[in-house]
Amino acid sequence: MLLGVAVVFAFDTFAPLEIAIAVLYAVVVIASADFLGRRGILLVSAVCILLTVLSYAIVHGESLGSGPALRALIGLCAIGVSTVAALRNREAAENLIAQAALLDLTHDAIFVRDRNDIITYWNAGAEELYGWPSKEALGQNVDTLLKTKHPPSTGQLEQPNDPGRWQGELIHTRRDGNEIWVASRWAVQRDELGRPVATMETNSDITEQKRAEDALYNARSQLEHVTRVSTLGELTASIAHEVNQPLGAIVTNGEAGLRWLLRSEPNLEEVRGAVERMIGNGRRASEVIARLRALASKSNPSHTALTLNDIVTDVIPLVEREMHNNDVALRLDLQAPAPFVLGDRVQLAQVVINLVVNAIHAMSQTEGRTRRLSITSRTSFEQSSLRMAILEIEDTGTGIDPKIADHLFSPFHTTKADGMGMGLSISRTIVESHGGSISATSDKQSGALFEIRLPVLQQGEASAATG
Repeated sequence: MLLGVAVVFAFDTFAPLEIAIAVLYAVVVIASADFLGRRGILLVSAVCILLTVLSYAIVHGESLGSGPALRALIGLCAIGVSTVAALRNREAAENLIAQAALLDLTHDAIFVRDRNDIITYWNAGAEELYGWPSKEALGQNVDTLLKTKHPPSTGQLEQPNDPGRWQGELIHTRRDGNEIWVASRWAVQRDELGRPVATMETNSDITEQKRAEDALYNARSQLEHVTRVSTLGELTASIAHEVNQPLGAIVTNGEAGLRWLLRSEPNLEEVRGAVERMIGNGRRASEVIARLRALASKSNPSHTALTLNDIVTDVIPLVEREMHNNDVALRLDLQAPAPFVLGDRVQLAQVVINLVVNAIHAMSQTEGRTRRLSITSRTSFEQSSLRMAILEIEDTGTGIDPKIADHLFSPFHTTKADGMGMGLSISRTIVESHGGSISATSDKQSGALFEIRLPVLQQGEASAATG
């Protein structure tokens, strides 16, 4: 800066030019705003003014003229204007620095990227979270630097109300190579023509929260397994206690009837009585089994008017983690508006969860093609103008082996090493108790398709059920 002042002074004093060279001091004043404070800018401005007056006195001190005086005045005005501009620019820069310092106080990672995703700002929170200092992060492509990954979508993406904002979850990679989950919020800055200029991204570390969710999910899965085993044990004990009594009575009456027949003179009246008692105990055993079946499938369901879309909405959050763990993408194609059916929300959700989880597990070992779960709702017209609400659950797994297709809904039939073979059987029981049906088709090229069909409520029935 001193060299610039000296050069301008030398030209203004000794160069034989009839122009206002002193205006070049304005460049020096403006340049000083980049590294000097308010007092420094004023000091540089004062020095430039003094040198302008001194140069004028040296060159034109003995022969004053209007031309040289006018040029000197122009130079002084240029210095004054540049000083005001430099002071304003410095004040604006200090305000920006203060605001940026406030951003450094937050624990969130905040950075700004331009329209080409090049990082232009990197706060202290970003340095702490990701490990790169600001000088290394600036100028880098954000996706390349952080190896950004978008978790698999759990449904169709919804358009935000404000197209200039977005929030969601991302997976980033730190400098040490460890992956972290972040809750990300974006805000887009646009120019006067509406074109995006820059994007400010605010990220909060939720890695520990995700680990806690995974731990809770695993604990819940283990608890569900223990509950299923415990329930099976209770059912087994109940069956043994309830059924053994009539079975024992049947054996006793059978032996008694046989003895009456083997006598030298068979007593047919006693034999008939024994057979009647055997029939009665057989019916009693059948009633016990019916009660146990009703217990297993919830004997007193609460039927209300609902839609199959409502069931899907309830189920998706419950299986979201399972889809993510198996890298399964979800495609929803739900009819709107959806017709009402009469059903128990919990039971129908149990059916859909079972089918969805089966589909996810069927795709978990597939390689070389997209793992996609498609859920579709629609309405069809049957005979006598009967309308049926249909829910289709389709996967891209290995399909259904034709050898087991006929036994797919049979109790205790399973293809899983740890399966109980009751899921599809119970699902069929629930759907049929609602007056509907469930079926499965398979194409080895595209996986399996399960279809649930339930009768649609008439307008008056739906109003009564919802009222």
